[in-house]
Amino acid sequence: MESSAKHILIVEDERHLAQGIRFNLDAEGYRVTVVGDGPSALRLVRADPTAVDLIILDLMLPGMSGYAVCEQIRQAGNDVPILILSARTLTEDRIRGLDVGADQYLQKPFELDELLAMVRNLLTRRGRFKLPAAGKKVGDVLEFGRARVNFDTFEVTVDGKRLRLTPMELKLLRFFAEHEGSVLSRNQLLDAVWGLKSTVVTRTVDNFVMRLRKYFEADPARPRHFLSVRGAGYRFLAEAEEEEAPG
Repeated sequence: MESSAKHILIVEDERHLAQGIRFNLDAEGYRVTVVGDGPSALRLVRADPTAVDLIILDLMLPGMSGYAVCEQIRQAGNDVPILILSARTLTEDRIRGLDVGADQYLQKPFELDELLAMVRNLLTRRGRFKLPAAGKKVGDVLEFGRARVNFDTFEVTVDGKRLRLTPMELKLLRFFAEHEGSVLSRNQLLDAVWGLKSTVVTRTVDNFVMRLRKYFEADPARPRHFLSVRGAGYRFLAEAEEEEAPG
């Protein structure tokens, strides 16, 4: 196997399932490592945060839940793509997985082709979207306030200091940038960014907007770029504007 092959970490305690996934990923040319519990996964990722290109993560694991594994990886600032693979069927489970930082959620049992498509999609995020040539945006580069975001290389800086965003945070920021000045409802954002139906009740959007404000606003309590529109949703402005009242 070539050293340039993408490295995928499977965290799954069902041995036969883990080996089946591994066999098919090997056949696709990926380099695969399998562990059967949360603590082992965290040790591997912490030993070299850049060694893994994608994590396929079960939720019901010995030692600690997949939710906790995902949350700790994100809290450490690691933006590795995470695909949750779980037998849990409730919408609340999917929402919780996305809230702790997962990029995709695939329910067991699953179709192999769908799993492989998700893997390819998460590993080839580079250049999938194009920003309109307007305002402060040049190609795949967005500049606003103290920030510069390169959506092609995933490099983010604020006041010249490097910042690491999760894939979902970048996806939300990109969607805001593509619709600068427009009022976007929570339902619109849930559908476009997370692929969730508008009937779902969740604070996912609000939580992620709070994160973006924390990263990019000089005073997150008085945002000037990520504005709340009372009763409607959110609006992004590259040119700072103070909202009338805190969201």
